[in-house]
Amino acid sequence: MLTSTPIESASDPLGKRTRSRISRRLLPFLCLLYLAAYLDRANVSFAKLSMTSDLHFSEAVYGLGAGIFFLGYLLLEIPGALIVERWGARRWFTRILVTWGLCTIVVGFVRTPLQFYSARFLLGVAEAGFYPGIIVYLTHWFASGDRAKAMAGFIVAIPVSLVLGAPISALILKLHWLGLPGWRWVFILEGLPAIILGIVTFFYLTDNPWEAKWLEPPERTWIAGELAREKAEKSAAVHRSIWSALRNRSVLLCALSICTANLGSYVFVFWLPTTIHQASGLSPVMSALYSALPLAFAVVFVLWSGRSSDRIGKPKWQAAGLMVAAGIFLSLSVVPGQPFPLVMFWLCVAAGTIYAWPPSFWVLPTVILGGSAEAASIGFINMLAGLGGFLGPSIFGRLLGAGYSVRVATALLTTCNVAAAMALLFVQVPSPTKIENALE
Repeated sequence: MLTSTPIESASDPLGKRTRSRISRRLLPFLCLLYLAAYLDRANVSFAKLSMTSDLHFSEAVYGLGAGIFFLGYLLLEIPGALIVERWGARRWFTRILVTWGLCTIVVGFVRTPLQFYSARFLLGVAEAGFYPGIIVYLTHWFASGDRAKAMAGFIVAIPVSLVLGAPISALILKLHWLGLPGWRWVFILEGLPAIILGIVTFFYLTDNPWEAKWLEPPERTWIAGELAREKAEKSAAVHRSIWSALRNRSVLLCALSICTANLGSYVFVFWLPTTIHQASGLSPVMSALYSALPLAFAVVFVLWSGRSSDRIGKPKWQAAGLMVAAGIFLSLSVVPGQPFPLVMFWLCVAAGTIYAWPPSFWVLPTVILGGSAEAASIGFINMLAGLGGFLGPSIFGRLLGAGYSVRVATALLTTCNVAAAMALLFVQVPSPTKIENALE
């Protein structure tokens, strides 16, 4: 039977000190890395209004270009997770950061739809394996009872990156250096931090607890022992090969759930400034700036979600409920005839619920399986998440291009959130820990 390490060791000074030191050392840095990742993935939303006007791109062209990132992203999800599990994260993350920074800069020089598609596809290939790699990496440092809070510690980088990206991108949009419009500088300047962080990662990150010179020897022994014990208990409860893990019913349900939930989530991200522009009549720069408000709201929700999931021990139910709420609020945000402040309210609560379900959701695959099978399942689930990220913007852009209203297009996609929640409710795990009792 698996045990809940953090609950049992809450009064253990050594355990408490070790967990605190690991959190302080790793989570802010991982949050910073993912902040750069998500900004470079989603900054196309801030550049959209000016870019599509300059290049005469239709909504369908923009939607396909925004979503095609995820086709490239799908390629290395499982291999990337396995690389982190078997050989460590430091070198792999360094490669990812440097190459995606370069690819982001390339997006700033596109002129045709084909160039836009190609640059976004290569950006996805460059970043592939990073998100599942981080989730696997966290299992090397945090026991299951701490994992939702740890995941929230870096997932919060998603809304934070967009909160910071909105005013920064708004300022960059005003630039006109070297004869290049501001939207091109959005990609050029925002790609540089990833390259710098990649170099820093090589020297800062530690692959495993027993290599951590920044921990005292008793602390290294404690965390290594706790994680080894949890791994042994999990292996005793269920032992699967990589291929059988990918056919596991709960793994498939998690993959289906996140794929359908992401159909609407990425529509929200890539069309947020446009939604604000259409509801308010604000300029592209001010629309990008106003985008920070819903995303700031989401930061609070993400932090609450991680703490709530670990404390209550019901991540499945929490994630499913937030998925349904996200679909409802996103649909309400596009009801016509509403005053702009009410639209902003719906966008704020939609952002909060959209970003609040992942910390709870990503606990589930880490308690279902172990070792390489767990890493492979995380990579597979994130592959399907990326597929949803591709399909959502692509379908939404085509619907708008075909003459459907934003309300109809949004309603069609956000109904998928209900299906995502239903799939999640059937996820099961084999052992009765506090977390797993909620999953049965």
